Amino acid sequence: MKIIKRILLLLLIIIGIAIYLNYPKLNIISGYASKSLASNAFIANRSVSSIVKNDNNMPLIKLAEVSLDKNKKTASATVFGLMERKSIYREGLGSVLINDSFDASKMTLKPNRNKVIDTLPYPFGNNTPIDTIFNNIDYPQLNKHITAVFDNSMESKTRSVLVLYKNRIIAEQYIEGFNKNTLILGWSMTKSILATLYGTLEYNGKINVNNRAPVASWQKDERKNITINNLLRMQSGLEWEEDYSKISDVTKMLFLDTDMTKGQEEKKAIAKPGEIWNYSSGISNLLSGILRDQFGTKQEYLDYPYKALIDKIGMHSMLLEADMVGNYVGSSYAWATTRDWAKFGTLYLNKGNWNGEQLFSPQWIDYVTKPTAESNGVYGAHFWLNAGGKFPDAPRDMYSANGFQGQRVFIIPSKDLVIVRTGLAGHPDFDTNSFVSNIIKSIN
Repeated sequence: MKIIKRILLLLLIIIGIAIYLNYPKLNIISGYASKSLASNAFIANRSVSSIVKNDNNMPLIKLAEVSLDKNKKTASATVFGLMERKSIYREGLGSVLINDSFDASKMTLKPNRNKVIDTLPYPFGNNTPIDTIFNNIDYPQLNKHITAVFDNSMESKTRSVLVLYKNRIIAEQYIEGFNKNTLILGWSMTKSILATLYGTLEYNGKINVNNRAPVASWQKDERKNITINNLLRMQSGLEWEEDYSKISDVTKMLFLDTDMTKGQEEKKAIAKPGEIWNYSSGISNLLSGILRDQFGTKQEYLDYPYKALIDKIGMHSMLLEADMVGNYVGSSYAWATTRDWAKFGTLYLNKGNWNGEQLFSPQWIDYVTKPTAESNGVYGAHFWLNAGGKFPDAPRDMYSANGFQGQRVFIIPSKDLVIVRTGLAGHPDFDTNSFVSNIIKSIN
């Protein structure tokens, strides 16, 4: 009996030490679980059981116990009954993880949408796509390659694949429980949406990306020399830790900060602008704040992404989520259907022209696809590149919007292709090189 008591005491001590050492992480764990539940339930209309089984089934995150209140539009999560975090859904602004400083009464604005009902077939409209058969496509081979990434879903966890060739759908497939109307979180694909808004501003003469970033707090020190271009290329020279496995700058920003535009702004310089390349979600949210300051009112800022881009090209399913004070989380939180993510790629494939209207300059594509120094040819301006041959069997002109867990919108101008893949697993579990190259091989 004494031995059993000693063993139990030892186990309790070990558990106690583990909780003590990881207690700060519980805030992040329960925060992630709560936010994920709220967004997937209220934006994507998915069941709690599906979200817990799939989206929250990650190391540490799966320790969280969650609950959903459909009437109040709230979600909460705890870990071992500790560190409760709550998220709420706001119409037009999505779900947000809140803290004690949140004041719902101050958040009365929401974006105005212009969801025009059109008569054009997809992708340039929202009606039934034209059923085009191309003689140079080996359809059985194409479908075989795409089906393969679903058959292996325990590893690759693919949710959807859509392939557009010459602006026509040549393949489209979904995992059980998902379809063409299911909204999917793009994670860092949101960064490319944000960058495109700067492209529209520059095209209309509202901003010059080579100008110094208009951040008031930087004007009395060396940070005043940072340009918008430096920010878009992740070359600010500012301190930032992008590590999701621990409490870092990015996890504090996404799961603790009230105003997500401030985290990167307040960091010190560790290099001159342009000297180093350091991927930072904080930069993207800082850019969201700079975008906000281009307008006279908060309402104009909230409207602009939809007015200038999203609703302009009929991405009517898309929703940009905002932080507690109403800033768009430009680093991470755009939701859309697979078809609407493909529309975004189609806009770039067509050099910024949509049904005869130019939304940004064709030279903007040259800009975002120009390799950024020190990135080894993998990064442009808020887009990822294959210029350095990271994917050896894919064309070097391929570029993409990339997000956590393998969310991708690939644009391949030399092949007239847009490929969208969404899922719950990225590198190394999902073989991007084979996936893209096999699709290309199916087109003669």
